[in-house]
Amino acid sequence: MKPLTPQLPAPVRTFALLLSPTRRGARLARLLTTEQLRTWDTPLAVTERAEQVVAELAANAALHGRVPGRDFRLALTLDTVAGTLRIAVSDARGDHIPVLTTAADPEEAESGRGLLIVTALADHWGTEPHPPGGKTVWAELEDRPADSHDHR
Repeated sequence: MKPLTPQLPAPVRTFALLLSPTRRGARLARLLTTEQLRTWDTPLAVTERAEQVVAELAANAALHGRVPGRDFRLALTLDTVAGTLRIAVSDARGDHIPVLTTAADPEEAESGRGLLIVTALADHWGTEPHPPGGKTVWAELEDRPADSHDHR
């Protein structure tokens, strides 16, 4: 019998899947995120913020990034050493880049209100091209006390 060699936990964990660009697909993205983060023993404060961020980004992918016959991609990357969770949602509509509302009253804006939630919950977020013609909207959440967020 071979002696067991102790295994250190992986410093970077990843999870990715394709989902249909529908309300059901967006809901499934949120539920699967919650379950995956629980499996990884992610702190509750990070998991709760991630649920909301994924809900907004997945809903945007289903509503604004939908192209018939093309799914959207959810990717989670947890860096346990840095204490950072990166959420990335990619869709097929690279021509439709999300813009944070600049309306005086966000309630009256036609779109962009969900990004206000992402801005409030994420430490950083942005967009990048996703070849061949799509985009990725990403958000990073750091593991820190809930009251230390500076609302960047």
